[in-house]
Amino acid sequence: MPLLVVASFSESEGGYMDISADAYMNEPVRYPALQVIDLKEEGAKVDDPYRNVVINRVNGSCLRLAVFDGEYLWHYHPKSDELFIVVEGCLAIDLEGGREIRLHPWESVTIPAMTVHRTRAIGRTVNLCFEELSAETIFVERAEDRGHDSR
Repeated sequence: MPLLVVASFSESEGGYMDISADAYMNEPVRYPALQVIDLKEEGAKVDDPYRNVVINRVNGSCLRLAVFDGEYLWHYHPKSDELFIVVEGCLAIDLEGGREIRLHPWESVTIPAMTVHRTRAIGRTVNLCFEELSAETIFVERAEDRGHDSR
């Protein structure tokens, strides 16, 4: 499948969520070390259609909490694996080549660096993600997805 690499998207295209690579990479850390965090409460108070925040830092990595309903752009991280843990809902992870992974509450998978993928929430989904704190994100546009909404 041919890919067209795009540096970042800053405006919604084809029904996707608004996000830029720079904003994702520079998301501030919400809580310092030694502070107890109620992750269930953090997820419950989100009412936006998409929210992805850095909850805490662990060495050079971070814990992100994502709450969304819809699909994220196709992308990859050149130097960072991503470990997903679903805590509510169902998260589909589409891989380049047609494979789909579905995660339900308390299921987990690691997506290796350089793997082109996108996440799709099947209804409202809350997931945790461990990755490098400043993980570079490269968005890609698949040739077959150009010009139409893939939802």
